[in-house]
Amino acid sequence: MKIFKNFNIGKRFQNSAIAIGNFDGFHLGHQRVIKRGKQIARKNNLKFGLMVFQPLPVMFFNKNLKNYRIDSLRQKINSSKKYGINFLIVKKFDKKFSKIKADDFIEKILYKKLKAKLVFISKNFRFGKNRIGNVKLLKNKEKFFEYKTNTITPLNKKGYVISSTLIRKNIAKGKIDYSNKLLGRFWTIEGVVKRGEKRGRKIGFPTCNLDLKNYIVPKLGVYSAKIIVDKKIKKRGIVNIGYRPTFGKNKLLLEAHIFGLKKNLYDKRIKIMLIKFIRKEKRFKSIVQLKKQIKIDIRKAK
Repeated sequence: MKIFKNFNIGKRFQNSAIAIGNFDGFHLGHQRVIKRGKQIARKNNLKFGLMVFQPLPVMFFNKNLKNYRIDSLRQKINSSKKYGINFLIVKKFDKKFSKIKADDFIEKILYKKLKAKLVFISKNFRFGKNRIGNVKLLKNKEKFFEYKTNTITPLNKKGYVISSTLIRKNIAKGKIDYSNKLLGRFWTIEGVVKRGEKRGRKIGFPTCNLDLKNYIVPKLGVYSAKIIVDKKIKKRGIVNIGYRPTFGKNKLLLEAHIFGLKKNLYDKRIKIMLIKFIRKEKRFKSIVQLKKQIKIDIRKAK
């Protein structure tokens, strides 16, 4: 898969089919768009690519919106490779790009730069300055700029349209098992293990600490999890996400206790795959009480 950071994709990838959107989470709805898009592209003997934005437009326009993403950009790129996409355009969403008029986006980018033949978008897709552009505008310009617009019916599950917004809401409520069903996989937080205060080790339950960065903050508390270290080591464990009130801390942190692993993981990249919510975060009166509760949490997770 070829990755581009601008619209100069060269002749090899011009005249292709392209899906445009955030694709945050690569959930079942996104997977349906990609599967259908690839099928249609193949029938027309075209390559298939994605256009995504970094940062997400909503985060660009709302500077105070930090914890929002389901996946990191790294995960989005890996998912694109996994689903057999031919090329990926990761466009920097900045002030200059946000001011491009909808008509100019169609003419100067889709037509002149990409020479797109098939364009896949959601029914509620908006683009261009002040979000003026929509499906109707794209369809009106089809013949003149020689492309075809495709909107794929959203995927429903139990009466709900599967969307990144719905998944974020469920993650925030601690409904990880339901979120996983909508994603078609375990929701995964990736990061590099940070050096902490070694409090877990001192009480007999060593942990790997991760910064949540831009990930959506799930309901604070303890979760059962699968942990992957450097693509090789796969273990089960429990994860606490919160502010560690028993120790009087006020910084949000993810702490993972990995079952049966005593290896030093500092500076290692790990994947935390959340399975199920076990309990809310709480403040304990003593370390003894905390240790008793951790043992209970471990039994539940196992």
